[in-house]
This record gives sequence, C-alpha cells and structure tokens, in this order.
Amino acid sequence: MPDSRKRRKQRQRAARVERPDATADGGPEGPADGTEPPPSRRERSARRDAEARAALEPLPEGERPAAVTVAAVLALALGVGNIGLYLAGVEIQGEPPALGGVLVYTALMLAAAYGAWRARYWAVLGIQALLAIIILVFSVLAIRAESALALLIAFVVVAAAGSLFWFLVKAMARIQMPERPR
Repeated sequence: MPDSRKRRKQRQRAARVERPDATADGGPEGPADGTEPPPSRRERSARRDAEARAALEPLPEGERPAAVTVAAVLALALGVGNIGLYLAGVEIQGEPPALGGVLVYTALMLAAAYGAWRARYWAVLGIQALLAIIILVFSVLAIRAESALALLIAFVVVAAAGSLFWFLVKAMARIQMPERPR
C-alpha cells in the first residue's frame, strides 16, 4: 500500500518539524547540558541479557532441573511404550508397523531419556526439536480437526508440548553454563 507509506513519511516529516531538537534522521540530538543521551534499544537489550545471565545459577554436578526430569521420564515412557505396543500387536491403519521404524524410534527415545537424565545439553536440545515438530504437527491437525474431541486432543498436546518446551529453555541455559569463578 504505497498510499499509507506516503502518509507515514509525511507524518514523520511533520513530527520532525514540530520537534526542533530532532536531527534529519529523526533521532534526538544529545542534550545541550552535556549529559549522556538515553541508551538505545540495542544497549537496553544487551543490559537485560547481561542481567538475565547474571541471575542464572550454574547447575551443580548431579542436579537436574525439574523440566529436564519430566522430559527424561516422558522420553523413557514413549520409548518403552512404543516397544510394548509393538509386542502387543497393535496395528496402524490395519497394518503392523515396520520393525525397523519401531526400533529406530525406540532407540532415539531411550537415548534422549538417558541423555536428559544425565542433564546433557545435546539430549535436551534433541527433545526440544522433537517437541517443536510435535507442536507443528498437532497445530496442523487442529486446523483439520473434524470433531470437537480431535480439536481438544490437539489443543492439549500443543499446550503440554509448548509448556515443556518453554521450561526447557531456561534449563538448557543452566546446563550449558560454565562454573562461576570463585
């Protein structure tokens, strides 16, 4: 919409004319009394990031955040449950699943469970990648839901996976954080 862009530029020019302390690029000049100008958006963001990093406590040896424990138990349950369902003879769309696919998925889940239980960064990152895929798939399924039950299931899965994903972010920061010098 070139018309709205033109109006926006005209408003910006008018605002610069009304503020005699503005420069040609629209930014404020430094105050005449010699004090420092206010920090830029980038400087404020860098300061907030530094404050957040300073507030993080490094993860002591052998400790595991609660979100990582939940992720490890969930990965273990999915891996063991997958093998259990295969051994019980569960079929998918009338066909038994391929043994190779079941073994690969089970091995992946068990490796993720072991790594998360040991609070390893790579495992938590892998679980987050799987959670992101689950969120995307169930979001698409929610769009295509043909019943209220299907929509409810998709919503619950997306909410649960999104919550776990969110809590794993801070846990990952603590896992990768080096020891503080004393």
